[in-house]
Amino acid sequence: MKALRWHNQKDIRLEEINEPVVQAGQVKMKVKWCGICGSDLHEYLGGPIFIPVDRPHPLTNEVAPVTLGHEFSGEVVEVGEGVTHYKVGDRVVVEPIFATHGHQGAYNLDEQMGFLGLAGGGGGLSEYVAVDEELLFKLPDDLSYEQGALVEPAAVALYAVRSSKVKAGDKVAVFGCGPIGLLVIEALKAAGATDIYAVELSPERQAKAEELGAIIINPAEVEDTVAEIARLTDGGVDVSFEVTGVPIVLRQAIQSTGIGGETIIVSIWEKGAEILPNDIVIKERTVKGIIGYRNVFPAVLSLMQKGYFSAEKLVTKKIALDDVIEEGFESLIKEKNQVKILVKSEQQ
Repeated sequence: MKALRWHNQKDIRLEEINEPVVQAGQVKMKVKWCGICGSDLHEYLGGPIFIPVDRPHPLTNEVAPVTLGHEFSGEVVEVGEGVTHYKVGDRVVVEPIFATHGHQGAYNLDEQMGFLGLAGGGGGLSEYVAVDEELLFKLPDDLSYEQGALVEPAAVALYAVRSSKVKAGDKVAVFGCGPIGLLVIEALKAAGATDIYAVELSPERQAKAEELGAIIINPAEVEDTVAEIARLTDGGVDVSFEVTGVPIVLRQAIQSTGIGGETIIVSIWEKGAEILPNDIVIKERTVKGIIGYRNVFPAVLSLMQKGYFSAEKLVTKKIALDDVIEEGFESLIKEKNQVKILVKSEQQ
């Protein structure tokens, strides 16, 4: 079968590999749609970050090259021994987190934690994947496979908002309106935030954020982004979300909050970022990071059934697996108008 394999930084290859063999406790699924994630792009441009290269990952026992892709949906085509909750023909989405003791407790913080599609275990940028039953959720009949491919990134956004101190009626700022930033805006709406300020340079992404109900702040058109937010909010937002991975933006996100404000760092970083501690100390602000998610997939699916996290609004391009490097990864690097690109295997 075809699979997109990460070999090294700026070295990904579409290769022919063997189809996975389903083991006890697993199902084999035909991938329908897979999104290209910002973390996939980080691995391509600046990795390895999560991908094991020097020693095998302790939970998958795999080392690069690995198959990429962790935002995906598909159809069950084979069921392994001991599987009780899924049958051939079921429509499913995958929560791609490996943890030492499975999905119990704070499993996203497990020291050995890894992501299917980054740490090994197969990946959604392929034709088939064998997945542990524990990682699966049934996709409701009223949600499309395309919508299913957005469940994983929407889970990041919902978990970020749930991990914050946002309350109904709060004013918030979202720095960066790529896929996760836009999904954070949607999650904030679901949480009852009133004024949502979106800080973004790309006109196309500004338009998407505005369509979702955000108030746009274009850093190219204001003299001082932080001062503009302070003016509009009479002192700063209650909570800010940093979703760019750009060092100067992290500091702006912190400074944009008012007294006792909170900044949630959602980005994965390729390099360090300098902050001024007094920005935190003098106004008794807090800064918090989140990684992945836990225990939110059912809530995401429920919100999707109510119209949140719409694929129609967020997906800007659909491509075949054969075109994933040029029309997918390279397109996301060169074309700032792209938001979410979905990939399907050629033989669907």
